Amino acid sequence: MKDLIEIRWHGRGGQGAKTAALLLADVAFSTGLYVQGFPEYGPERMGAPITAYNRLSRNKIRNHSNIYHPDYVVVVDETLLDSVDVTSGLKKDGAIIINTSEKKEQILPKLHNYEGEVYTIDARRISMEALGKYFPNSPMLAAIVKVSGVMNDADFLEEMRKSYAHKFASKPEVIEGNMMALSLALQEVQ
Repeated sequence: MKDLIEIRWHGRGGQGAKTAALLLADVAFSTGLYVQGFPEYGPERMGAPITAYNRLSRNKIRNHSNIYHPDYVVVVDETLLDSVDVTSGLKKDGAIIINTSEKKEQILPKLHNYEGEVYTIDARRISMEALGKYFPNSPMLAAIVKVSGVMNDADFLEEMRKSYAHKFASKPEVIEGNMMALSLALQEVQ
């Protein structure tokens, strides 16, 4: 991992982009990293575009602004590709991860000639298979961990199990469903 990784999340209200950014900050912190996880939105409503951010570092983080030149971008809702320039400021040596069932070649024309790495994952299919409902944030969280290399898969899964066990103590089926979604996403991001 580089000394500092900056991530920008694009999603819609209610899809869990903010929650995923905060979970990433929590699990990265538990492995000894310095972290920031925060959303940017105004008087949003369910379905409106939102942006969230992460900074992950081996050193203290002194910058508290939004992230304008991220190393990675996570697109939780592919329909945003038609209305938001998700590649704005994205570093060429970084990567973008898009929740889509389409092939990468079908997505490229919507990325404003972005020259960096492009990854796709079908978070809808994974969440439906693992959870029985459409919650794309867990698969997208696993995808960014895999692509960024911010932590190894085993540490990530261990820390996420602890986090889910705390959050969903009375719902073991939710814990297992989310763990399955994470595991599938780690294998399937491409």
